[in-house]
Amino acid sequence: MDNKVFIPDFKDISIAFRDKNNAELKQSYWLFKGMNAPFLVNIGSKIGMFALYWSFPFVGDIIKQTIFKQFCGGTSLKESLPVIERFGKQQIFSVLDYGAEGKSSEEEFDFTLQEAKRAIDFAQSSGFNPFVSIKLTGLVKQEILEDIALGKILSEEAKIAFDRFKDRVDSLCALAAEKNVSILIDAEESWIQQPIDDLANAMMEKYNGTKAIIYNTFQMYRKDRLSFLKESFHLSKEKKFVLGAKLVRGAYMEKENKRAEDSNYESPIHTSKEFTDQSFNDGIQFCLDHYQEMASMNASHNVHSVSIQVDEMAKKSIPFNHHNLYFCQLMGMSDILTFNLANAGLNVGKYVVYGQIKEVIPYLIRRAEENSSVTGDMSRELNLVKSEMVRRKLL
Repeated sequence: MDNKVFIPDFKDISIAFRDKNNAELKQSYWLFKGMNAPFLVNIGSKIGMFALYWSFPFVGDIIKQTIFKQFCGGTSLKESLPVIERFGKQQIFSVLDYGAEGKSSEEEFDFTLQEAKRAIDFAQSSGFNPFVSIKLTGLVKQEILEDIALGKILSEEAKIAFDRFKDRVDSLCALAAEKNVSILIDAEESWIQQPIDDLANAMMEKYNGTKAIIYNTFQMYRKDRLSFLKESFHLSKEKKFVLGAKLVRGAYMEKENKRAEDSNYESPIHTSKEFTDQSFNDGIQFCLDHYQEMASMNASHNVHSVSIQVDEMAKKSIPFNHHNLYFCQLMGMSDILTFNLANAGLNVGKYVVYGQIKEVIPYLIRRAEENSSVTGDMSRELNLVKSEMVRRKLL
């Protein structure tokens, strides 16, 4: 049957929110309504961080029942299982993502490694969660990556630490290959990205012989990433491995531009949203042009960028469930995309972040900031939830 029959309608809010009962929808509505005010988000973030740091009673419970519940699966893999199973019933896989950030000691790096390995075991045993996400800065000091990117000569101590880091990554990738679970290596700031790219390529060459076990992440708001995506593909052909590419727009725009201004060098970030959009969409087109030779994940919350891929797949009669083509969005956001993609039979997942509340607070603050509105207009998520509330006659 023609794929065009199943092209998803990204305006269909009834499918987007069919997994939420009225009480859950109301809670999302009031949460997004609160997050829509930048002043409240700013004050709330500072108060929340302070209260958690000083272990104020009940604060953790309040956070867990509100913003944490919206954007995180649970405090552990076990606690996240109901969320993962709920997505699975809708044919949505989960990308397991241990959300702790800011680790700096060898003991913490080893703990993060073991947590990532537990996620791989969990993903393999659950049967419907083919991806685990990892931030490599959770396994090594950021300063070491920055020194390598700058071409500095490492001290003996730093060399030992970097070798230990590479061993950690290799052991993680080896386990993923053994369990047939794919690893999505997160992209980081531009000034530490080069050694991450090099290691990602080395791991892909070692473990991606016949399928994409390891994926590198391409932040397409960078001016050089489209060319780097093409270079990575040509390298994979030369070295005879399957390239795994996750495409995102990018997460560190303000930080990147500020550092470039402070250090007096040209910002690596595109000068406009239009250029970023074009770079992302061109990257998606490149992946589709080579979908039989590489694997890709369209990790976008942008309706147009998702529609481009769906329409192109339909036009080329590419099976919607092709094993090399995936979509993904964050839990708690863009359900209008995720659920409609799943309903049409495309491979789509949710990033399910988990971890203790204190550990994931930086992640939650970023989600709150993304859903605030400096213009006073409703954020997209609030607008969608409100529309469903009206449709159900709850408003």
